[in-house]
Amino acid sequence: MQPAIEVSHVTKEYRLGALQSLKQTALNAGARLLGRRAEERPPFKALDDVSFSIQPGDVAGIIGHNGAGKSTLLKLLARISTPTRGKVSVNGRIAPLIEVGAGFVPDFTGRENVYLNGSILGMSRKAIDLKFDDIVDFAEMAEFIDTPVKRYSSGMQVKLAFAVATSIEAEILIVDEVLAVGDLAFQRKCFDRMEDLIKRQGRTVLLVSHNIRQVERLCRSVMLLDHGRIVALGGAKEVCTMFYERNDQKIGEQLRASASRQTRQATSSGEVELLSIRLLDADDQALSHVQHAKDVTVELQFAAHTKLSNVIFGVGVHTTDFLYLADKDTEDDGIVYDEVLPGQITVRCRIREFPILPGTYCFRVGVAVGPVYRIAFYAENLHPFQVTGRHSTRPQGFFPLELEWSTSPQILPAERGATTLNAE
Repeated sequence: MQPAIEVSHVTKEYRLGALQSLKQTALNAGARLLGRRAEERPPFKALDDVSFSIQPGDVAGIIGHNGAGKSTLLKLLARISTPTRGKVSVNGRIAPLIEVGAGFVPDFTGRENVYLNGSILGMSRKAIDLKFDDIVDFAEMAEFIDTPVKRYSSGMQVKLAFAVATSIEAEILIVDEVLAVGDLAFQRKCFDRMEDLIKRQGRTVLLVSHNIRQVERLCRSVMLLDHGRIVALGGAKEVCTMFYERNDQKIGEQLRASASRQTRQATSSGEVELLSIRLLDADDQALSHVQHAKDVTVELQFAAHTKLSNVIFGVGVHTTDFLYLADKDTEDDGIVYDEVLPGQITVRCRIREFPILPGTYCFRVGVAVGPVYRIAFYAENLHPFQVTGRHSTRPQGFFPLELEWSTSPQILPAERGATTLNAE
């Protein structure tokens, strides 16, 4: 079967720093007159020797950090630009959902822009007539369809543009970050429409998104790009797990670099300060990471600058984007320390079978003093750490569910399907 998309040894280069100072321009001109090579910066490779193929009906994802080359690749496939070297073959009509709304004219009404945008995307007027009501209903724009687009909010424009773009009857969909449009309810509609196009209409789809959960759910295979090169290509779960691990490592490095600054920004009455946090194993050896479902001890070193009474210590865990997952303080376990004298204090708490699933997390630490309790110390985003596990793929969520499965009558599990996105 002929591939729907075939990319063979494609490189895309851009020349950076085209604008130069008057002095450098004169020196380059003089060098050329004297037969010498002018000083030039080497070209930037947005894509570097990329090869893969996608079969008809496949759903493939492309993930990677900003600047990895994802959008550049999609523009080559959509024939918006051409490769510097290599070959791109696309067999079938393409619907590129790359920059929705790019063809809208502000002074035209929504109705006029539907026809204009549809024509730009290759639809005939008759086809637009047949789909017009469905486009307007999906975009929830019936009340404003005869209003100039310049009076629309940005969200209204994108909703209408998405409705037009997804109405095209094409064999191949190229989608770049267009599922996160409008409010949450409309995003749900967009996602449902994409699922309909993929699962029930059997379109060939190439999807780029920073929402890795969506990629993992919609795609059968995924390609991970990094600085213009393919670093992984395979099943969606395996490649997405690799992306999470690389991302967790990068986040951890960034957070550790700013850890001391975060501690200095802690809320403190001046009575007590946090000196250090360590993670220890069962033999009191320092840990660089925590293993899911294994015991771990959190050791806190404090310095008390005055005598403290009725003291409560607390520890919590949150995600790197400050979603609080769990916390516990000594009072929860019936412990309030009557008196803490000035000097250094070591507080240890053992977490049995650490329950949080693999990822990168941070601690938050607090100290309250009484008898009328007030905060003597509080800080978060502390001591970033990674949780690892024995799973070959990254589980979804933060906590596991302990389940036992059975069916009646007994059903044998099916074999997993093969990866569909192929390297060349």
